[in-house]
Amino acid sequence: MGATRTTRDRWIEEGLAALATGGPDAVRVEALAKRLGVTKGGFYGSFADRDALLTAMLDTWERESTDEVLARVEREGGDPRTRIRRAGVLTFSSGRLLPIDLAVRDWARRDEAVAARLRRVDNRRMALLREMISTFCADPEEVEARSLLAFCVAIGEHFLAADHGDRTRAQVLARAADLVLDRSREDPGHGPSPVR
Repeated sequence: MGATRTTRDRWIEEGLAALATGGPDAVRVEALAKRLGVTKGGFYGSFADRDALLTAMLDTWERESTDEVLARVEREGGDPRTRIRRAGVLTFSSGRLLPIDLAVRDWARRDEAVAARLRRVDNRRMALLREMISTFCADPEEVEARSLLAFCVAIGEHFLAADHGDRTRAQVLARAADLVLDRSREDPGHGPSPVR
C-alpha cells in the first residue's frame, strides 16, 4: 500500500498557520514538511516552488476574507448596521482570519505585490462599508470618513495597548461603533461592536 499524499490544501493551511505566527520568512518548505510529518519531496507534487505556495496562500486568504465573508453577509441579510457588524466579526474576530490578515498587512510593508493584493482586499471591504453606511448617511464625505474610521478601529484596535480608565476595551469599542454607525445608546438591537 502506497503512502498517502499530502494534499495541496494541507500545504496551504500549514503555510497560512506559519505565516500567521512567524510572517512570510516562517513559510519554509522543510519546516512545513516537518510540521506535516512528511518529506519535502511531496511538496513539489503540488507546487512548482515556494513562491507558488505563497501565491496560493494569498489566494486562499483573499477568497476567505472577502468572497466568502461578503457572500455570507449577503446570504444572512439584515439591516445595513447588522451587515457591517457581521462582516467585521467574521473578518476581525476570527481566530483563523485575523492573525493571517495582520500578518499579510505586515508582509505588505515589504513586498509590493502583497501590498497590491492587500489594497484590492481593503478596497472591497471599504466598498461594503460605503454601501451600507450610505443607507443612513447622505453626505458622501461623511460616508467616506465613517467608513475609514470603522476600518481603522477594526484593524488598529489590535495594535493598541492603551487603557481606558474605568471602561473596558469592549465598552469603548461598542461606543465607537455606535458613533460610526449613527446609533443611539438606547437602541436595544444594536448588539456588539462591528469590530469585535
